Amino acid sequence: MNDLLYPHTSTLRSRFMEKVIIGNATLYCGDCREVLPTLSQFDLTLTDPPYGLAIGRPENNKRGRYGKQTGEPHEASGWDDDVPSSELLSLVISKSQNAIVWGGNYFAAHLPNKRGWLVWDKVNDDFYSTSDCELAWTSLQQRLKIFRRPHGLDKGFMVKDGFGNVHPTQKPVPLMAWCLTQAGRAETVLDPFMGSGTTGVAAVKLGRKFIGIEIEPKYFDIAVRRIEAALRQPDMFIERPALPKQEVLI
Repeated sequence: MNDLLYPHTSTLRSRFMEKVIIGNATLYCGDCREVLPTLSQFDLTLTDPPYGLAIGRPENNKRGRYGKQTGEPHEASGWDDDVPSSELLSLVISKSQNAIVWGGNYFAAHLPNKRGWLVWDKVNDDFYSTSDCELAWTSLQQRLKIFRRPHGLDKGFMVKDGFGNVHPTQKPVPLMAWCLTQAGRAETVLDPFMGSGTTGVAAVKLGRKFIGIEIEPKYFDIAVRRIEAALRQPDMFIERPALPKQEVLI
C-alpha cells in the first residue's frame, strides 16, 4: 500500500474487504485505495471525503450552530483527522468521466482548477453545523450552482428515510439527488467515501447503478441497511432487486 495516499492512517491497513450486492448497488467494506484499482470506469464520482477537521472526535462531532448540542455523539475513530492526499484524489477523479467532491474547499490545492462549483445553502438551519453553506468541487464545465432547502420543508428533511442522523457529516438525500442531475444522465455512480450511504440511496431512487466503498464497518452496515430499505420501497424502482449477496474477498 502506498503510504503517500493517507500518510497517517496505518491503523486502517488490516481491514478485511466485504462485498454486498443489493440490486444495482455494489458495496465494498474496505480501503478505497485497494478497491479502486480493481474497478472499471464510471460516469460520475459523487463523494464526500474526510475534511481533516477531526469531526470524528467526540468533542467535535455532536455540535451544531454556536456549539449547541444536536444529538448523541458519534463514535470517534479518527477517520477525519487528515484530508485525502493529491495522489488519492487523482485516483478518485480518474475513475469517472465527471466528478463532484464535497468539501473541495478544504483540499482545493490538490484538485484541478475548475469553475463549476456547487453550493449547498443551509438557509441558516441550526440543525446543521456552524457553516451556513458547504462547497463541492466539480469537473463540470458549467457555472456555479446553489442548492437550497425547499421552502417549507421541515428541519428533519435530511433524515426522512427513518434512520436518523447516523453520520457526523451526513448529507441530505435531496442534496445528493440534485447533484446527480447536474452531471447529465450518469448511469453509473461511484462513491469511494460512502459513509452511511446517502449517495447510494439517492442513486437507487433515481434508477442509477451504484458502487460504494466504506472503510468503517459500522457505517458500511448502516449503508447496506439504508440502501436495501430504499430499494424495497415500491415507488423507487421498477423491478424488485434480488436479496443481498454477501461475500468476503480474500
